[in-house]
Parts: sequence; C-alpha cells; structure tokens
Amino acid sequence: MARTPVLAAGGIVLRRESPPRIAVVRLRKRNEWVLPKGKLDDGETARDAAEREVLEETGHDVEVHEFLGTLVYDSGGRSKVVHYWRMDAGGKPVRELMSDIKEVDWLPFDAALERLSRSYERTFLENVGPIALQAAALAERERRARLRLAAAERRRNRQGAILPAAEQMPVAEAPVVAEAPVVTEPPVAVDAAVAVEVPVMAEYDVADAGEAVKAEHGVGAAPTEQPPSFGREIDPVASAVHPTPRKNLIERVRDWLRRAA
Repeated sequence: MARTPVLAAGGIVLRRESPPRIAVVRLRKRNEWVLPKGKLDDGETARDAAEREVLEETGHDVEVHEFLGTLVYDSGGRSKVVHYWRMDAGGKPVRELMSDIKEVDWLPFDAALERLSRSYERTFLENVGPIALQAAALAERERRARLRLAAAERRRNRQGAILPAAEQMPVAEAPVVAEAPVVTEPPVAVDAAVAVEVPVMAEYDVADAGEAVKAEHGVGAAPTEQPPSFGREIDPVASAVHPTPRKNLIERVRDWLRRAA
C-alpha cells in the first residue's frame, strides 16, 4: 500500500541587488545546501506554509508573488511534494534562524546552482530560476515606474496648491484715461456782416486854401462858399460801390485862381 506523500512548500527567494541574489540554506543535520522549504502544518495552506518556512529558515520577512511550480522527489521511501513561489526578501533579517539551519547565503544565479547539494533541486532551479529572475526584473521596472508616477503626482499637487494662491493675487488695474472733452467752436455765420472800421479822413477846406494863396499873391478875397463839414466820415465800404474821383489839392487851387481872375 502506497504511503501518503509529504506535502511541503518553499520559495525561490530573491534579494534586490545587481545582479539579484538567491537564498540557499545549509542544513545542520546533513550539512547540505538546499532551497528554503518545510512541511505544512495541519490546516495550513501551501502558500502560508511557504511564507512561514522561508521566514524561519532565512530570518527574512518576505513578499510572496507568483507560483513557480512543484518539485516531487523521493525522501525516506515516501514521495515529497514541494510547491514553490517567487518571493522578495526584505533588507535585514527580522529573526534568528531556526535550529535546523546552520547558515544562509545569498548568491547570484549561477553560483546558487553550483552551491546546491541535490541534483533534482539544481534541475528545478535551472528551469524556474530564469522565470523568477525575469518576473523580478519586470516587477522592479513597474515599481520604479510607480515611484516616478507618484513623484510626478506630488509635483502636480504642489503646483496645484501654489497656482490658486497665485491666481488670488490682486492684479494691478490699468489707469483709466479720461476722455478729453470735445470743444466745439460756435459756427460762423457766413451771411453775418463784418464791421470794418474805416479811419476818419478830414478834407482840407478849399476856401481856406484859396485865401492863403491870394494872400500870398496879393489877390482879393474870394467869395465865401459854404465850407464842407470837417470830420465827415468816409462812406462805409459797403455803400461806396462807385466812388467819385477827386482832384488833388493843387489842381483845385489852380482852378479856383483861374475862375477868380
């Protein structure tokens, strides 16, 4: 009658370094280097058992990720079925190693393959190890991308907090330039009469001029004529359309002497 297989769980445990390193543990009893793993407790799921066993054998708290595969081998006349998950270890150990483990070492992929004591574990790691490393690299890129997005979001939030304060700053208003009043000149009436002042011209009295000439030449007095009015203003320009030409004074005196003789 076949015996019931032993159920166990463990992990391909990586530490974020360049290159990433894989955990291998050294058993105290047989002095063998193996992958960290352990038997399931009653009522425990394989995933929970894998996380607990890795913590006990490496001393590191881990994050459990995708399932990698199952390794089945013969152990003490019984089949042993071990389920493995990819795991990321924290920076520092959080507890001491369990008594069954002598030491733990973190090695690059090729060195970890050489260190393992059991051939079936080397074969298993050789097949699932690259898958674990590729998944870890992809997860690291995604983690860095999330960090960049978070940093950009924080910058936008800071800028958004500064922008409303800047928008609330009073804006200097442009000075209001008053429009100059339009001054309109009163219309000039075209038909309005323009008053022109004409200088007052006084005419020489012809009679007085004649007396002066006769007195000079000894001629008798000439009959008195009504002298023209002194200070008579010249007719306005508007009425003097056809002015009467006047003789000069000498010609008039000569005419007067000629008539007197």
